[in-house]
Amino acid sequence: MIITLIGAGRLAKQTGKALRAAGHQIAQVFSRTIESANTLAQLLDSQPTCSITDIRGGADIYLLALKDSVLEEIAEQLGNHLDNPLLVHTAGSMPLQLFQGKTSRYGVFYPMQTFSKERDVNFREIHCFIEANDEQTLRTIREMAASISDNVQPLASSERRQLHLAAVFACNFANHCYALADQLLSESGVGFSAMLPLIDETARKVHQLSPVEAQTGPAVRYDENVIMAQSKMLHGLPKEIYQLMSRSIHELNGEGDSFRKLTR
Repeated sequence: MIITLIGAGRLAKQTGKALRAAGHQIAQVFSRTIESANTLAQLLDSQPTCSITDIRGGADIYLLALKDSVLEEIAEQLGNHLDNPLLVHTAGSMPLQLFQGKTSRYGVFYPMQTFSKERDVNFREIHCFIEANDEQTLRTIREMAASISDNVQPLASSERRQLHLAAVFACNFANHCYALADQLLSESGVGFSAMLPLIDETARKVHQLSPVEAQTGPAVRYDENVIMAQSKMLHGLPKEIYQLMSRSIHELNGEGDSFRKLTR
């Protein structure tokens, strides 16, 4: 396919590289700054632009890998500039309907993964969730998605928003806990690398056990002495996170009453 990338950030870079490796042509890369567009366009053997009016027609898909707050504005500009383009966004939390009235062909391609510019991912392993306003458009998006991923699944906007929220807990919040652990370790002289075998085993366990079954720690067994002592150690760090997380662990494991007694 001929694909135009709208966006030049982390997701656009990783998706663009996967699409080009699968044999697709990246016709143009659009970004608000020509520097960002040019950097990614060089990598993808593409043409950079920072002007909507310079985006050419004729692409099979215009893939919008943008932050949520500008999606609707850019989609409207593209719809006004191009002749009935197939517009596809990549956002987990934004509805399909944001394209209504801007073009007659539109859809969603949501690869559920965390992306960094300097770290390549294996797109074949990523679960990609797709949606479209009609069957023909869904087939086109599925063809593109299946060329780079072995895990492609249709999913409606309401369920996709729920999926995105779950990903926030599983990825963003978990990573923030790593950052807090790193701060705590800086006070002890132990490097964060000491946590890596623990983090890896925690992730491996949930391939075989449910997250509740895999849960360990003082909150599960209601170790009052440890919970109170550790809570007092959190100088300069958000004690509320420790207390809320401990309560949530305890309640999810069916021991909520005992934790409420502890925190009164």
